[in-house]
Amino acid sequence: MRLARHLPVTTLAAAIAMSGHAQAQTEITVATVNNNDMVIMQSLTEAFEEAHPDITLDWVVLEENVLRQRMTTDIATDGGQFDVMTIGTYEVPIWAERGWLSPLDNLPDDYNEDDLLTSVRDGLSLDGTLHALPFYAESSMMYYRQDLFEKAGIEMSDQPTWEEVREWAGELHGSEEGVAGICLRGKPGWGENMAFVSTLVNTYGGRWFDEEWNPELNSEAWVNAIQFYVDLLNDYGPPGASSNGFNENLALFSRGNCAMWVDATSAAGKLYDGNESDVADSLGFAPAPVAETPKGSHWLWSWALAIPASSENQEAALEFITWATSQEYIELVGETEGWTSVPPGTRESTYANEQYTEAAPFADFVLKAIQDADPTDSTLEPNPYVGVQFVGIPEFQSIGTQVGQTIAAALTGDTTVEQALDSAQRATERTMQRAGYLD
Repeated sequence: MRLARHLPVTTLAAAIAMSGHAQAQTEITVATVNNNDMVIMQSLTEAFEEAHPDITLDWVVLEENVLRQRMTTDIATDGGQFDVMTIGTYEVPIWAERGWLSPLDNLPDDYNEDDLLTSVRDGLSLDGTLHALPFYAESSMMYYRQDLFEKAGIEMSDQPTWEEVREWAGELHGSEEGVAGICLRGKPGWGENMAFVSTLVNTYGGRWFDEEWNPELNSEAWVNAIQFYVDLLNDYGPPGASSNGFNENLALFSRGNCAMWVDATSAAGKLYDGNESDVADSLGFAPAPVAETPKGSHWLWSWALAIPASSENQEAALEFITWATSQEYIELVGETEGWTSVPPGTRESTYANEQYTEAAPFADFVLKAIQDADPTDSTLEPNPYVGVQFVGIPEFQSIGTQVGQTIAAALTGDTTVEQALDSAQRATERTMQRAGYLD
């Protein structure tokens, strides 16, 4: 009672209140990828903590391949290291079926779940129940420098083909000092080079598996697609292309070092921001190129926030993920960072917002690409899986990573395309046999 004799009553009450507040505060650990939209989310920590004074955020921000490895190990071993995980359309239904994710069937009334784009919401659900909330969603598209095209007298097609792209890359490569004809993902990983390569194989008429789950990685379509990819990057790509993933190519293109780039639609906002991009005034965009078929030529993906079942801070984690994926968060980013910086592809209200559509001339284009991508019909010949740039089975994370490494080896010249794909075929057959898909 000594404190009571030396402090005024009002000061004592404040001290008790502060003590109680400190004791009630919950720290949640958020694991996320080091992409631009997530960096913005991290920068708004103070805004969340001011609105939720009983919760503090601890961030673990990692490169994509490392993040996936860390999270997969943690959740598979019930480690409980993270309260919120940034995962994607591939992991959510698989992890949800294993009971690793908390079902999100208790969302606040004001969250407006019906505002989420249907294809994105469905990809993050199991049996109609959401198990992650979309932070941003994307398809893929082609970016190009209009100034270089105009100087060379090249007119962009309404629907470019890969043969046209190769011709344009040859004309534009080296047209200015330090300019590569094209930049594409080369860094190995199922979510890095294979995200792009899978769509290339799709449009060349290939598929990962036939209807009986037999791998087709050394088929004619795969050989043609990968040989085209290797030749294109070796002839007209930037130096060290095998080390470039999404972030590296984004940096190259935004500095003006690529005449063309085929990658995620989510890059459009940053590239149109004059404060972030040297090519904002000359940026053009077009659909992802096609070859034999338009099927599967552009992907569908969502980076989403999920709560692992192992988290001991379920309520606080739910508070955070509903805040970070809400319409109010999108408006906060628009007002503080600029409307081209808002997380795209998740809510119908974003595309009905005139402030966004006026600032982002690519908005309708991106929305259509997301809506047109069909994970249930992504290849010329029928296949047994769901997914455009991935195969929705647990084994794919390992298979895709291994195949990505063999293709990276072909890109660097350590092996031929045929040898790389024969090796990938044998390894995938062994994996599918062990998993019980094949006799």
